[in-house]
Amino acid sequence: MAKARILVQGIVQGVGFRPTVYRLAKELQLNGYVRNLGNVVEIGLEGGKKQIKNFVDDLQEKKPPISKISSLEIEWLNNDHYEYSDFIILKSSSNFSGSSVIPPDVAICKACLSEINNPKNSRYSYPFTACTDCGPRFTVIESVPYDRERTSMEDFPLCSNCQVEYTDVENRRYHAEATCCEECGPELFLYHQKKLVCSNPIKEAARLLDEGNILAMKGIGGTHLVCKVTEEKPVLNLRKRLKRFNQPFACMSPDIDTVRGFASITPEEESVLTSRQRPIVVLKKNENYFFNPSVAPDLHNIGIMLPYSGLHHLLFKYTNEPAYIMTSANMPGEPMLIHNEEILKNLKGIADYFLLHNRRIVNRCDDSVVRFRGSDLAFIRRSRGYVPEPYDLSHISKDLNVLALGPEIDVTFSILKSGNCYPSQHIGDTSKFATFQYLQEAVKYLMNITQTDTIDVVACDLHPQFFTTQMAKKISKNYSCPVFPVQHHHAHAAALAIDNEEMEMVCIAADGVGYGEDGAAWGGEILYINMENGDYERTGSLLPQKMAGGDLCSKYPARMLISMLQDHYDPNKFIQLMENYQDYFPHGKKEIKMTMHQLERNFNVNMTTSTGRVLDAISAALNICGERSYEGECAMKLESVAYKASGKLQIPFEIKKYKNRQVLDTSLILKGVLDLKEKGEKISEIAYAAQKSVSEGLATMAIKSAEERNVEVIGGSGGVFYNEAISLAIKDFVENNGFKFIQHKNSCAGDGSVSLGQASLAAIKYK
Repeated sequence: MAKARILVQGIVQGVGFRPTVYRLAKELQLNGYVRNLGNVVEIGLEGGKKQIKNFVDDLQEKKPPISKISSLEIEWLNNDHYEYSDFIILKSSSNFSGSSVIPPDVAICKACLSEINNPKNSRYSYPFTACTDCGPRFTVIESVPYDRERTSMEDFPLCSNCQVEYTDVENRRYHAEATCCEECGPELFLYHQKKLVCSNPIKEAARLLDEGNILAMKGIGGTHLVCKVTEEKPVLNLRKRLKRFNQPFACMSPDIDTVRGFASITPEEESVLTSRQRPIVVLKKNENYFFNPSVAPDLHNIGIMLPYSGLHHLLFKYTNEPAYIMTSANMPGEPMLIHNEEILKNLKGIADYFLLHNRRIVNRCDDSVVRFRGSDLAFIRRSRGYVPEPYDLSHISKDLNVLALGPEIDVTFSILKSGNCYPSQHIGDTSKFATFQYLQEAVKYLMNITQTDTIDVVACDLHPQFFTTQMAKKISKNYSCPVFPVQHHHAHAAALAIDNEEMEMVCIAADGVGYGEDGAAWGGEILYINMENGDYERTGSLLPQKMAGGDLCSKYPARMLISMLQDHYDPNKFIQLMENYQDYFPHGKKEIKMTMHQLERNFNVNMTTSTGRVLDAISAALNICGERSYEGECAMKLESVAYKASGKLQIPFEIKKYKNRQVLDTSLILKGVLDLKEKGEKISEIAYAAQKSVSEGLATMAIKSAEERNVEVIGGSGGVFYNEAISLAIKDFVENNGFKFIQHKNSCAGDGSVSLGQASLAAIKYK
C-alpha cells in the first residue's frame, strides 16, 4: 500500500477537473480526496502504488476537454497510517498560491445546445445554459479559488433542480459555477425608451433587426451593436451614428454552411471558426458574396464568427438573415460597455433597441480576431477564448514577478509569475482616458486572480510620453522596483522568439511606428536578437524618410508621397505631378506647395523608417486610399487591390549603406510605382509588384544580416505581417535562400503581444 500527494497546475479549475479525478480514483479503488487549493488542484491518494501510477497516467489522458495540465508533481508520503475509507471532494481552500489560473470563456457545448433546442428539456430556449465544458469563466470570476460564491453567479441562488445537478459528482454540471436555469438564473429584457413587455425578447429582437433597426445586445464579455447585412440603410445608419465611416464590420453567421455561401473557407479556417474559442476569422469573400458593400468596403475579405453563446444561437433561430453585423459597442478607442445603465445612456441615439440581461460582467473581454497567411494562423487580437491562458517562461525565470504594460494604442499587458506569463485581454487605446482607467482596473484584477502580491520589475515602452510609461513609473514607486523600458521592435522580436522557442535570430520588424533608440520613428527594421542575454542590434532598416507635418502623414498619406519623392523630380514637374493628388489634401493645391516648402525648410518634419507609411504612400500614389479613417486602412486596401493580380510586373529595389547599416531605398520603389502608372499598367499589377519589392528588399537585408552572424533563423513581426501577400513573399524568399522562417503562432504579430516581449526581456535582464 502507498500514499501520495499530487499538485496539479494549469487550467484545472472550473473545467470539471475534480469530478474527473473523483471518477478515475473510484474506478481504480483509490481512497483519498481532491480539492481546489488556491490556484492549484490538490489530490491525496491512498492505495496500491501501481494503481496510483495508473491514476496519474489516466488523468493526463482523460482530463476534461477544456483543461490543460502544465505541471503535475507527486510526493510519496509516509504510509504508516491511512486517513480515508473512501474518495471524497473537499471544500476549496485558498492556503496555497500557485501559478494556475481559470480557463477562458468558451463557446456553448453540443450538449447544452441540444438542451436549449429541445422543447421537452427544462432549459429549452434558455440563453444562459452552461456546464463544466462550456460558457463564461474569465468574465464572471471575481477571485480565486474559482467557486460560485466568488463569481457574478453568486447573485443567482440555485433552484432545487439546479442544486441537485450542482452537487452530483456524476453530473456534468457538478460545480459548474455558471449553472442556472430559467427559474434561478439571469433574465433578458428588451428596452426601447423603457423596458418593453414581451414574452420572448429574443424573438422580438430578431424581428426588430429584420425590420432594419440597430440593436445593442449585451453578451458574455461585453456588448455588441447588431444590424442586418443585406440592406444598405441599417449599415449606413450604424456607420453614421458610430462615426466609423469606412472601417469593416465583423459579422456573425449562424453556421458554417451559411458562411460558405458568401466566403471561401479553407480546412484550417473552418477548424478555427468551429473551435471552442470561436474567434472572428478574416475570410476571403467568394464570387457569390452578396452583403451590402458598406459592410466591408473596398476589401477582398471580411471578419466572420459563428455563434458562441446560447443567446446568439437563439437569435438566429428567429431569422432568415445569413448574418448580422456584430461589432463591439464602444466609441472608437474606448472600452466596451458592460453595465446596463451605461449601455442605455451611452448608446442612446446609436442603438434603436437594447437586449440586456442582469448578470454582471466582472471582466470585459472583446472578441478575438485571427486571419490566415496561407496555412499559417495569425492572431490580430488575442482575447476572448484565449485569455488568460499563460505562456510558459519557466526556462527564463521561475521566481521573478514582472508586470509589462505594453505600448500605447493596441495595448495588452502581461504578468509574469512563477514562470508563467499571463497576457491580458485586449485593452485598446490608452491615450483615451476611459481606456487608461480600464487598464489600471484590469491590472489589479489580473494580479488578484493570479495572486500576485509583489512586483520585482515593471516593463514598459521606450517612448517617454506614453501613458503606460508614466503608469510604469508610478507602479515602480508603489512597489519599490525598477522600471525597465524596452524598445518597441525589440519587444516585437522577443515575443516572436518566445512564441517559437528560439534563442537567436534575425527579425524583420515591420509596422506603423515605434519609438527608436535615436528618438526617431522606427517601423521597418532588421534586428539581430539574442535571448540568452536579451540584447539586440539594429543591422538594417528602410531608408529614413521625412514626414512633413509629422503624424499628419499617417492620416493624409499623400503628404508622405511628397516627402519621399520631392528630391527625385524636377521641381516644376513634381508640382504638376502632385496636383493630380490635390483631392487628397484638405486644402488642395495650396497645401501641396506649403508641404513642399515645409520640407525645404525642414520645419515640423520628423524622420521615419516606417513600413506602414511606405505602404500608405504607395496606396495614395495608386489612387487607392487618400485618407486614413481607421488603423491600417490604406495598406489593407492596397492588399485587396493587389489580391487578384497575376504578378507579371517587377519593380527594382536597391540596398544602400547608411550610418553603418543596410537600408532599402523606398523612394526608388515609389518612383517605380509612378513610372508604371504613367505607362498605363494595371493598378492591381502595380500594387502587387510594389508589395513584392518591399518584401524582397526587407528579406534581402535580413538574409545578409543572418549570413554575417551565422544565424539560421529569420522571423517576421509587426502589423505589416498581417498582410498575406507580403508575409508569403518574405517567407518564400527567405526559405528559397536556405533559411528557416518563423512567424507568430499563438501571439499577435501586431502590438497585442508587445507586453509578452517586454516581460520576457525584463525577466532575462533581472534574473
